[in-house]
Amino acid sequence: MTSTLQRAIVSETEKRPGRWLALSVLVLAVLLVAVDATVLGLATPYISEDLKPTGTQLLWIGDVYSFVIAGLLVSMGSLGDRIGRKKILLIGATAFGAISILNAYASTPELMILARALLGVAGATLMPATLALIRNIFHDPRERSLAVGIWGATASAGTAVGPVAGGFLLEHFWWGSVFLINLPVMAVLVLVGIKTLPESKNPNPGPWDLISVVLSLIGVIGVVYAVKEAATHGFELPSLAVGILGAAALYWFVRRQLTLPAPLLDMRLFRNRGFSAAVLADLLTILGLSGLVFFLSQYLQLVQGRGPFEAGLAEIPAAVGAVAAGLIAGRVARRFSVRAVVAGGLAAVGLALAVLTTLNQSTGYPLLGAALLVVGVGAGFSFTVTADVILSSVPKEQAGAASAVSETAYELGAALGIAVLGSIVTGVYRGFAAPAGTPSGAHESLGGAVEAAGSMPTQTAQQMLTSAREAFVSGLSVASAVGATVLLATAVAAWFMLKGQNLENAG
Repeated sequence: MTSTLQRAIVSETEKRPGRWLALSVLVLAVLLVAVDATVLGLATPYISEDLKPTGTQLLWIGDVYSFVIAGLLVSMGSLGDRIGRKKILLIGATAFGAISILNAYASTPELMILARALLGVAGATLMPATLALIRNIFHDPRERSLAVGIWGATASAGTAVGPVAGGFLLEHFWWGSVFLINLPVMAVLVLVGIKTLPESKNPNPGPWDLISVVLSLIGVIGVVYAVKEAATHGFELPSLAVGILGAAALYWFVRRQLTLPAPLLDMRLFRNRGFSAAVLADLLTILGLSGLVFFLSQYLQLVQGRGPFEAGLAEIPAAVGAVAAGLIAGRVARRFSVRAVVAGGLAAVGLALAVLTTLNQSTGYPLLGAALLVVGVGAGFSFTVTADVILSSVPKEQAGAASAVSETAYELGAALGIAVLGSIVTGVYRGFAAPAGTPSGAHESLGGAVEAAGSMPTQTAQQMLTSAREAFVSGLSVASAVGATVLLATAVAAWFMLKGQNLENAG
């Protein structure tokens, strides 16, 4: 009886017009978030020159968006399950566009950090809503795999569109223009989404527990902040206290979810081994990648002397590989196995990161481009299949919560990656041997060193820049080695944890 009913639902879905047009609206939101994340990396040298942030402020500009979005994703995913995923997506998209203007015209490091944090609040409404709507629009497992593949491929395409479009804008306009490109995309998303997206929500959601919202936000931000500070300055009492507070909040959050009749996050989802393995793989994968990606644009511009547009073009192989892999990942996983595709993809990324430990100031592009291509292919296979596993492991009424867990793992991994790997790069960099008379700002960031060189005697400036660039590359190599280790270990864990998992287990 159940099988007959499922076939009837699938048949009805296949006849329903407009589902692929609705998907195109959803991927616009994904494209927007991906572009926003990548253009920031390219704009960082210009933001450094204009706003003159300290090294710590620069890291906050880079990762506060991920901090906030990671802290709020579960809450916003659950809110979407309650008030309607279409509604929260359109509200979030409108807010995202408006707050992008604040990012573009930020005039101080503090205002820029605030603007990025507010953008994280808006961004937290977008990603879980898009995946949850895909789960509810596409009931057929094979169609859903293709839809998730397109969703993932679009996110990867954004990583290519972002640097190229951002590079063009940075060469012709001021750095704030890279945030204003969000506005036309948001306008199209909202106008078309109103007409094409179906509304969906949990029919029996229960109340939205504000105590759980606060606990999850304090817990995630507290833990990530403590890790970031410990990586940068070592274990100090204030950051340790914040970390303990965050851990206690997360513990209380979990205990509360287990007792509430309608929890913000159903912890029983983690009893599914495939779900837990996919979430863990996503978190550790993006942790290993994000810190490297954040500093790669600086390496291409400030170490190798490429312009922002050329630097954007140089990063395209990663996006091309991810798009190609994302579109075929579902079919490959069905032909071989989920664990082979995920573990193989992670191992490929780990090996590519290991190759990047050999970078120096004069590394030729063929080596870098080939490594980025492998990174893209491996990540495209892994992320697409794990997203499909997560969606197919839960009933459709819990799609928002499950999607939020997936995106939380992604954003938490990004925040931790920038905090830990970024702090490794910064820590190694700050120790470079500088000639007498070097301003203290040169030790804060490589962008600060380039700016300081303009007010120094030519020979002294050249000595300082050579030493600073060598230190930056050394830090990048250490971070790549750490990232490679994390990815290879994750590949081994995924091989065992995803045993027996397949893409036909639709909830």
